[in-house]
Amino acid sequence: MEKSSPLKAEKLVAVKGMNDILPGESARWEALESTIRSIMRRFAFENIRTPVVEPTLLFVRGTGQSTDIVMKEMYSFEDKLNGEALTLRPENTPGVVRAAIEHNLTYDGGKRLYYMGPMFRHERPQRGRYRQFYQLGVEAIGFEGPDVDAEIILLAHALFKELGLKNVRVELNSLGVTSERLAHRLALIGYFEQFIDLLDEDAKKRLHTNPLRILDTKNPVLKEIVRDAPMLIDFLGEESLIRFRTVKTALSACGVPWTVNPLLVRGLDYYSHTVFEFYTEELGSQGALIGGGRYDGLFELLGGKPTPAVGWGLGMERVLELLKTQGQVDAAPVPDAYAIVPDASALPVMLQCLQSLRERGVNVQMHASATANVVSMKSQFKKADSSGAYFALIFGADEMASGQITVKSLRDGAGEQTTYPIATVSQWAHKLQFQHQL
Repeated sequence: MEKSSPLKAEKLVAVKGMNDILPGESARWEALESTIRSIMRRFAFENIRTPVVEPTLLFVRGTGQSTDIVMKEMYSFEDKLNGEALTLRPENTPGVVRAAIEHNLTYDGGKRLYYMGPMFRHERPQRGRYRQFYQLGVEAIGFEGPDVDAEIILLAHALFKELGLKNVRVELNSLGVTSERLAHRLALIGYFEQFIDLLDEDAKKRLHTNPLRILDTKNPVLKEIVRDAPMLIDFLGEESLIRFRTVKTALSACGVPWTVNPLLVRGLDYYSHTVFEFYTEELGSQGALIGGGRYDGLFELLGGKPTPAVGWGLGMERVLELLKTQGQVDAAPVPDAYAIVPDASALPVMLQCLQSLRERGVNVQMHASATANVVSMKSQFKKADSSGAYFALIFGADEMASGQITVKSLRDGAGEQTTYPIATVSQWAHKLQFQHQL
Protein backbone atom coordinates (compact mmCIF):
# COMPACT_ATOMS: atom_id res chain seq x y z
CA MET A 1 0.00 0.00 0.00
CA GLU A 2 1.42 3.39 -1.03
CA LYS A 3 2.22 5.70 1.85
CA SER A 4 0.37 9.00 1.57
CA SER A 5 2.41 12.19 1.86
CA PRO A 6 1.45 14.67 4.55
CA LEU A 7 -0.51 17.72 3.45
CA LYS A 8 1.65 20.75 2.83
CA ALA A 9 1.01 23.49 5.37
CA GLU A 10 -0.49 26.68 4.01
CA LYS A 11 2.01 29.50 3.69
CA LEU A 12 1.21 32.35 6.04
CA VAL A 13 1.80 35.98 5.13
CA ALA A 14 1.76 39.28 7.00
CA VAL A 15 -1.52 41.05 7.66
CA LYS A 16 -2.39 43.45 4.85
CA GLY A 17 -1.04 46.90 5.60
CA MET A 18 1.41 45.60 8.22
CA ASN A 19 4.84 45.27 6.67
CA ASP A 20 8.02 43.40 7.48
CA ILE A 21 11.10 45.61 7.61
CA LEU A 22 13.83 43.37 6.21
CA PRO A 23 17.58 43.64 6.94
CA GLY A 24 18.53 45.82 3.95
CA GLU A 25 15.72 48.28 4.68
CA SER A 26 16.13 48.20 8.45
CA ALA A 27 19.60 49.75 8.06
CA ARG A 28 17.87 52.90 6.76
CA TRP A 29 15.54 52.85 9.76
CA GLU A 30 18.47 52.53 12.15
CA ALA A 31 20.21 55.50 10.51
CA LEU A 32 17.05 57.62 10.84
CA GLU A 33 16.55 56.56 14.46
CA SER A 34 20.18 57.40 15.26
CA THR A 35 19.78 60.91 13.82
CA ILE A 36 16.54 61.37 15.75
CA ARG A 37 18.18 60.42 19.06
CA SER A 38 21.05 62.80 18.39
CA ILE A 39 18.69 65.73 17.73
CA MET A 40 16.59 64.88 20.80
CA ARG A 41 19.70 65.02 22.99
CA ARG A 42 20.58 68.46 21.59
CA PHE A 43 17.16 69.76 22.61
CA ALA A 44 17.20 67.94 25.99
CA PHE A 45 14.20 65.70 25.21
CA GLU A 46 14.02 62.42 27.15
CA ASN A 47 12.74 59.10 25.84
CA ILE A 48 9.46 57.63 27.12
CA ARG A 49 8.04 54.19 26.22
CA THR A 50 4.39 53.36 26.80
CA PRO A 51 2.32 50.21 26.06
CA VAL A 52 0.95 49.62 22.56
CA VAL A 53 -2.34 48.51 24.17
CA GLU A 54 -4.35 51.02 26.18
CA PRO A 55 -7.91 51.20 27.57
CA THR A 56 -10.29 52.08 24.72
CA LEU A 57 -11.75 54.88 26.84
CA LEU A 58 -8.38 56.64 26.74
CA PHE A 59 -8.81 57.33 23.02
CA VAL A 60 -12.57 57.93 23.17
CA ARG A 61 -11.96 60.71 25.68
CA GLY A 62 -8.51 61.82 24.53
CA THR A 63 -8.55 61.56 20.74
CA GLY A 64 -12.24 62.49 20.52
CA GLN A 65 -15.50 60.58 20.11
CA SER A 66 -16.32 62.32 16.81
CA THR A 67 -12.93 61.81 15.12
CA ASP A 68 -12.43 59.40 12.23
CA ILE A 69 -9.84 57.56 14.31
CA VAL A 70 -12.32 56.65 17.06
CA MET A 71 -15.34 56.20 14.81
CA LYS A 72 -13.73 54.14 12.04
CA GLU A 73 -10.06 53.28 12.45
CA MET A 74 -9.30 51.75 15.85
CA TYR A 75 -8.30 48.12 16.42
CA SER A 76 -10.37 47.44 19.54
CA PHE A 77 -11.12 44.20 21.35
CA GLU A 78 -12.38 42.83 24.64
CA ASP A 79 -9.95 41.28 27.11
CA LYS A 80 -11.14 37.70 27.55
CA LEU A 81 -9.86 37.59 31.12
CA ASN A 82 -11.77 40.53 32.56
CA GLY A 83 -13.93 41.97 29.80
CA GLU A 84 -11.97 45.24 29.66
CA ALA A 85 -12.27 47.19 26.40
CA LEU A 86 -8.77 47.58 24.95
CA THR A 87 -7.33 49.22 21.83
CA LEU A 88 -4.06 49.05 19.91
CA ARG A 89 -2.86 52.64 20.08
CA PRO A 90 -3.76 54.64 16.95
CA GLU A 91 -1.64 57.53 18.24
CA ASN A 92 0.41 58.08 21.39
CA THR A 93 -0.27 61.55 22.75
CA PRO A 94 -3.11 60.25 24.99
CA GLY A 95 -0.85 57.40 26.16
CA VAL A 96 1.93 59.79 27.15
CA VAL A 97 -0.54 62.05 28.95
CA ARG A 98 -1.99 59.04 30.75
CA ALA A 99 1.52 58.02 31.85
CA ALA A 100 2.32 61.57 32.96
CA ILE A 101 -0.83 61.68 35.10
CA GLU A 102 -0.39 58.16 36.48
CA HIS A 103 3.24 58.71 37.49
CA ASN A 104 2.96 62.42 38.35
CA LEU A 105 5.78 63.24 35.94
CA THR A 106 5.42 67.01 36.26
CA TYR A 107 5.69 67.13 40.06
CA ASP A 108 9.04 68.93 39.79
CA GLY A 109 8.39 70.96 36.64
CA GLY A 110 7.83 70.51 32.93
CA LYS A 111 9.09 67.54 30.95
CA ARG A 112 10.32 67.30 27.37
CA LEU A 113 9.58 63.78 26.09
CA TYR A 114 9.87 61.84 22.84
CA TYR A 115 8.97 58.35 21.66
CA MET A 116 9.28 56.14 18.60
CA GLY A 117 7.15 53.11 17.91
CA PRO A 118 4.30 51.41 16.05
CA MET A 119 0.75 52.77 15.86
CA PHE A 120 -2.28 50.97 14.43
CA ARG A 121 -5.20 52.21 12.34
CA HIS A 122 -7.74 50.12 10.48
CA GLU A 123 -7.84 51.93 7.15
CA ARG A 124 -7.27 51.17 3.49
CA PRO A 125 -3.52 50.61 2.97
CA GLN A 126 -1.84 52.79 0.35
CA ARG A 127 1.54 54.35 -0.31
CA GLY A 128 2.64 56.16 2.85
CA ARG A 129 -0.43 54.99 4.78
CA TYR A 130 -0.40 51.64 6.57
CA ARG A 131 -2.38 49.78 9.20
CA GLN A 132 0.74 49.43 11.31
CA PHE A 133 2.93 52.48 10.93
CA TYR A 134 5.79 53.98 12.89
CA GLN A 135 5.63 57.38 14.49
CA LEU A 136 8.09 59.70 16.15
CA GLY A 137 6.38 61.93 18.66
CA VAL A 138 7.53 64.76 20.91
CA GLU A 139 5.51 66.08 23.85
CA ALA A 140 6.53 69.11 25.93
CA ILE A 141 4.29 68.95 29.00
CA GLY A 142 3.99 71.52 31.75
CA PHE A 143 5.08 74.48 29.59
CA GLU A 144 2.56 77.25 28.94
CA GLY A 145 4.44 79.84 26.93
CA PRO A 146 4.58 80.30 23.15
CA ASP A 147 8.38 79.96 23.37
CA VAL A 148 8.00 76.19 23.70
CA ASP A 149 5.53 76.13 20.77
CA ALA A 150 8.32 77.70 18.72
CA GLU A 151 10.97 75.42 20.21
CA ILE A 152 9.35 72.17 19.12
CA ILE A 153 8.83 73.55 15.61
CA LEU A 154 12.52 74.47 15.59
CA LEU A 155 13.31 70.92 16.75
CA ALA A 156 11.45 69.47 13.76
CA HIS A 157 13.19 71.92 11.43
CA ALA A 158 16.58 70.94 12.88
CA LEU A 159 15.80 67.26 12.34
CA PHE A 160 14.92 67.75 8.68
CA LYS A 161 18.02 69.89 8.18
CA GLU A 162 20.21 67.20 9.76
CA LEU A 163 18.63 64.58 7.47
CA GLY A 164 19.32 66.76 4.43
CA LEU A 165 15.67 67.00 3.40
CA LYS A 166 14.71 69.81 1.05
CA ASN A 167 11.50 71.51 -0.09
CA VAL A 168 9.60 70.98 3.16
CA ARG A 169 7.33 73.86 4.10
CA VAL A 170 5.88 74.84 7.48
CA GLU A 171 2.21 75.83 7.73
CA LEU A 172 0.82 77.49 10.86
CA ASN A 173 -2.56 78.39 12.28
CA SER A 174 -4.05 79.26 15.65
CA LEU A 175 -7.16 77.60 17.07
CA GLY A 176 -7.35 80.08 19.92
CA VAL A 177 -9.11 79.22 23.18
CA THR A 178 -12.39 77.40 23.85
CA SER A 179 -14.64 80.48 23.82
CA GLU A 180 -13.20 81.62 20.48
CA ARG A 181 -13.66 78.18 18.96
CA LEU A 182 -17.27 78.01 20.21
CA ALA A 183 -18.11 81.36 18.61
CA HIS A 184 -16.49 80.23 15.37
CA ARG A 185 -18.30 76.88 15.57
CA LEU A 186 -21.71 78.57 15.69
CA ALA A 187 -20.77 80.77 12.75
CA LEU A 188 -19.59 77.74 10.77
CA ILE A 189 -22.79 75.79 11.41
CA GLY A 190 -24.89 78.77 10.33
CA TYR A 191 -22.80 79.21 7.19
CA PHE A 192 -22.82 75.56 6.09
CA GLU A 193 -26.55 75.16 6.79
CA GLN A 194 -27.12 77.53 3.87
CA PHE A 195 -25.56 74.88 1.61
CA ILE A 196 -27.04 71.80 3.27
CA ASP A 197 -28.13 70.30 -0.06
CA LEU A 198 -24.58 70.55 -1.40
CA LEU A 199 -22.88 68.93 1.58
CA ASP A 200 -21.74 65.33 1.18
CA GLU A 201 -22.71 62.69 3.74
CA ASP A 202 -19.47 63.07 5.65
CA ALA A 203 -19.91 66.83 5.97
CA LYS A 204 -23.53 66.44 7.08
CA LYS A 205 -22.39 64.08 9.87
CA ARG A 206 -19.74 66.55 11.00
CA LEU A 207 -21.94 69.65 10.79
CA HIS A 208 -23.21 69.51 14.37
CA THR A 209 -20.43 67.38 15.90
CA ASN A 210 -17.16 68.74 14.52
CA PRO A 211 -17.83 71.37 11.81
CA LEU A 212 -14.21 72.55 11.95
CA ARG A 213 -13.20 69.35 10.14
CA ILE A 214 -15.29 70.31 7.11
CA LEU A 215 -12.69 72.99 6.42
CA ASP A 216 -10.05 70.40 5.41
CA THR A 217 -12.39 68.53 3.04
CA LYS A 218 -10.99 66.88 -0.08
CA ASN A 219 -14.33 67.22 -1.91
CA PRO A 220 -13.85 69.69 -4.84
CA VAL A 221 -17.44 70.99 -4.58
CA LEU A 222 -17.10 71.61 -0.85
CA LYS A 223 -13.74 73.31 -1.33
CA GLU A 224 -15.52 76.05 -3.27
CA ILE A 225 -17.99 76.50 -0.40
CA VAL A 226 -15.24 76.41 2.22
CA ARG A 227 -13.38 79.21 0.47
CA ASP A 228 -15.88 81.80 1.77
CA ALA A 229 -16.54 80.14 5.14
CA PRO A 230 -15.84 82.04 8.38
CA MET A 231 -12.21 81.54 9.42
CA LEU A 232 -11.25 80.92 13.03
CA ILE A 233 -8.39 83.39 12.90
CA ASP A 234 -11.00 86.18 12.52
CA PHE A 235 -12.54 85.13 15.85
CA LEU A 236 -9.33 85.28 17.87
CA GLY A 237 -9.05 87.77 20.71
CA GLU A 238 -6.08 90.01 21.38
CA GLU A 239 -4.29 87.56 23.71
CA SER A 240 -4.52 84.70 21.20
CA LEU A 241 -3.31 86.95 18.38
CA ILE A 242 -0.34 88.18 20.44
CA ARG A 243 0.58 84.61 21.31
CA PHE A 244 0.40 83.54 17.66
CA ARG A 245 2.48 86.55 16.62
CA THR A 246 5.14 85.61 19.18
CA VAL A 247 5.49 82.13 17.66
CA LYS A 248 5.76 83.49 14.12
CA THR A 249 8.31 86.13 15.14
CA ALA A 250 10.47 83.53 16.93
CA LEU A 251 10.51 81.25 13.89
CA SER A 252 11.41 84.11 11.56
CA ALA A 253 14.23 85.17 13.89
CA CYS A 254 15.67 81.64 13.62
CA GLY A 255 15.46 81.59 9.83
CA VAL A 256 12.54 79.15 9.58
CA PRO A 257 10.18 80.16 6.73
CA TRP A 258 6.45 79.68 7.39
CA THR A 259 3.04 80.46 5.95
CA VAL A 260 -0.31 80.87 7.72
CA ASN A 261 -2.96 78.42 6.51
CA PRO A 262 -6.36 79.40 7.99
CA LEU A 263 -7.79 76.05 6.85
CA LEU A 264 -5.28 74.08 8.94
CA VAL A 265 -7.37 72.67 11.78
CA ARG A 266 -5.80 69.26 12.56
CA GLY A 267 -7.88 66.12 12.86
CA LEU A 268 -8.00 65.65 16.63
CA ASP A 269 -10.31 67.32 19.12
CA TYR A 270 -7.76 68.25 21.78
CA TYR A 271 -5.82 71.01 20.00
CA SER A 272 -5.83 74.71 20.97
CA HIS A 273 -3.77 77.80 20.11
CA THR A 274 -0.81 76.94 17.84
CA VAL A 275 -1.24 74.15 15.28
CA PHE A 276 1.18 73.35 12.47
CA GLU A 277 2.18 70.95 9.72
CA PHE A 278 5.41 70.21 7.87
CA TYR A 279 4.47 69.44 4.28
CA THR A 280 6.10 68.33 1.03
CA GLU A 281 4.71 68.31 -2.51
CA GLU A 282 6.94 65.37 -3.47
CA LEU A 283 4.80 62.60 -1.92
CA GLY A 284 1.48 63.54 -3.52
CA SER A 285 -1.56 63.10 -1.27
CA GLN A 286 0.64 61.75 1.55
CA GLY A 287 2.69 64.93 1.80
CA ALA A 288 2.00 65.73 5.47
CA LEU A 289 5.20 64.72 7.31
CA ILE A 290 4.53 66.26 10.73
CA GLY A 291 1.36 67.43 12.40
CA GLY A 292 1.08 68.93 15.83
CA GLY A 293 0.06 71.72 18.12
CA ARG A 294 -0.89 72.76 21.63
CA TYR A 295 -3.32 70.69 23.71
CA ASP A 296 -3.75 72.44 27.05
CA GLY A 297 -7.09 70.77 27.87
CA LEU A 298 -6.15 67.12 27.35
CA PHE A 299 -4.87 66.43 30.86
CA GLU A 300 -8.24 67.37 32.37
CA LEU A 301 -10.11 65.21 29.84
CA LEU A 302 -8.05 62.24 31.04
CA GLY A 303 -8.55 62.86 34.75
CA GLY A 304 -5.49 64.97 35.51
CA LYS A 305 -5.08 68.48 36.80
CA PRO A 306 -4.87 71.33 34.27
CA THR A 307 -1.48 71.03 32.55
CA PRO A 308 -0.32 72.94 29.46
CA ALA A 309 1.29 70.85 26.74
CA VAL A 310 2.37 70.98 23.11
CA GLY A 311 3.66 68.28 20.77
CA TRP A 312 3.85 66.77 17.31
CA GLY A 313 3.90 63.44 15.51
CA LEU A 314 6.03 62.45 12.52
CA GLY A 315 5.32 59.61 10.09
CA MET A 316 8.60 57.73 9.86
CA GLU A 317 7.69 55.79 6.70
CA ARG A 318 6.92 59.04 4.90
CA VAL A 319 10.22 60.61 5.93
CA LEU A 320 12.10 57.54 4.68
CA GLU A 321 10.13 57.69 1.42
CA LEU A 322 11.03 61.36 0.99
CA LEU A 323 14.69 60.63 1.72
CA LYS A 324 14.61 58.01 -1.02
CA THR A 325 12.80 60.36 -3.43
CA GLN A 326 15.47 63.01 -2.86
CA GLY A 327 18.32 60.52 -3.28
CA GLN A 328 19.30 60.48 0.39
CA VAL A 329 19.81 56.72 0.74
CA ASP A 330 22.26 55.48 3.37
CA ALA A 331 24.57 52.65 2.35
CA ALA A 332 23.95 49.38 4.14
CA PRO A 333 26.46 48.75 6.94
CA VAL A 334 29.28 46.34 6.13
CA PRO A 335 31.59 44.39 8.43
CA ASP A 336 35.18 45.43 9.00
CA ALA A 337 36.37 41.91 8.35
CA TYR A 338 35.22 38.52 7.06
CA ALA A 339 36.66 35.38 8.65
CA ILE A 340 37.70 32.52 6.37
CA VAL A 341 38.51 29.05 7.67
CA PRO A 342 39.52 26.32 5.19
CA ASP A 343 39.57 23.51 7.75
CA ALA A 344 37.15 22.68 10.56
CA SER A 345 40.05 21.96 12.93
CA ALA A 346 40.78 25.70 13.02
CA LEU A 347 37.28 26.63 14.24
CA PRO A 348 38.07 26.77 18.00
CA VAL A 349 41.08 29.06 17.47
CA MET A 350 39.15 31.21 14.99
CA LEU A 351 36.15 31.65 17.31
CA GLN A 352 38.44 32.61 20.19
CA CYS A 353 40.24 35.16 18.02
CA LEU A 354 36.98 36.61 16.68
CA GLN A 355 35.69 36.97 20.21
CA SER A 356 38.77 39.02 21.12
CA LEU A 357 38.38 41.19 18.02
CA ARG A 358 34.68 41.85 18.67
CA GLU A 359 35.39 42.75 22.29
CA ARG A 360 37.71 45.44 20.91
CA GLY A 361 35.08 46.92 18.62
CA VAL A 362 35.90 45.15 15.35
CA ASN A 363 32.81 44.12 13.34
CA VAL A 364 33.48 40.63 12.01
CA GLN A 365 31.29 38.37 9.90
CA MET A 366 32.18 34.69 10.20
CA HIS A 367 31.77 32.45 7.19
CA ALA A 368 29.05 29.92 7.81
CA SER A 369 28.21 27.25 5.25
CA ALA A 370 24.69 26.21 4.40
CA THR A 371 25.83 22.63 5.03
CA ALA A 372 27.90 21.04 7.77
CA ASN A 373 30.88 20.79 5.43
CA VAL A 374 33.59 23.45 5.11
CA VAL A 375 33.49 24.89 1.58
CA SER A 376 36.39 25.85 -0.67
CA MET A 377 38.62 28.88 -0.09
CA LYS A 378 37.52 30.29 -3.46
CA SER A 379 33.89 30.16 -2.44
CA GLN A 380 34.64 31.77 0.92
CA PHE A 381 36.63 34.59 -0.69
CA LYS A 382 33.72 35.23 -3.04
CA LYS A 383 31.41 35.55 -0.04
CA ALA A 384 33.91 37.80 1.71
CA ASP A 385 34.04 40.14 -1.27
CA SER A 386 30.25 40.32 -1.65
CA SER A 387 29.85 41.06 2.08
CA GLY A 388 31.46 44.46 1.58
CA ALA A 389 34.09 43.73 4.25
CA TYR A 390 37.38 45.63 4.08
CA PHE A 391 39.53 42.69 5.15
CA ALA A 392 39.56 38.91 4.94
CA LEU A 393 40.89 37.05 7.98
CA ILE A 394 42.47 33.76 6.94
CA PHE A 395 42.81 30.93 9.46
CA GLY A 396 44.60 28.38 7.25
CA ALA A 397 46.77 25.37 8.12
CA ASP A 398 50.01 27.38 7.79
CA GLU A 399 48.62 30.11 10.04
CA MET A 400 47.49 27.63 12.66
CA ALA A 401 50.90 25.93 12.67
CA SER A 402 52.65 29.24 13.40
CA GLY A 403 49.97 30.72 15.69
CA GLN A 404 49.26 33.55 13.31
CA ILE A 405 46.46 35.05 11.20
CA THR A 406 46.71 36.44 7.68
CA VAL A 407 44.84 39.69 7.03
CA LYS A 408 44.15 40.35 3.34
CA SER A 409 42.88 43.71 2.08
CA LEU A 410 39.73 43.44 -0.05
CA ARG A 411 39.26 47.13 -0.88
CA ASP A 412 41.99 49.81 -0.75
CA GLY A 413 45.21 48.15 -1.86
CA ALA A 414 43.29 44.97 -2.64
CA GLY A 415 45.40 41.85 -2.35
CA GLU A 416 47.89 43.21 0.18
CA GLN A 417 48.48 40.74 3.00
CA THR A 418 49.84 41.12 6.53
CA THR A 419 50.43 38.45 9.16
CA TYR A 420 49.75 39.03 12.86
CA PRO A 421 50.29 36.80 15.92
CA ILE A 422 46.95 35.62 17.27
CA ALA A 423 48.27 35.85 20.83
CA THR A 424 48.79 39.63 20.54
CA VAL A 425 45.38 40.51 19.07
CA SER A 426 45.02 43.41 21.52
CA GLN A 427 47.98 45.15 19.87
CA TRP A 428 46.71 45.09 16.28
CA ALA A 429 42.91 44.80 16.46
CA HIS A 430 42.51 48.58 16.02
CA LYS A 431 44.08 48.35 12.57
CA LEU A 432 41.11 46.35 11.32
CA GLN A 433 38.63 48.79 12.78
CA PHE A 434 40.11 52.07 11.59
CA GLN A 435 42.56 51.39 8.75
CA HIS A 436 39.88 51.54 6.04
CA GLN A 437 38.78 54.97 7.31
CA LEU A 438 42.24 56.61 7.31
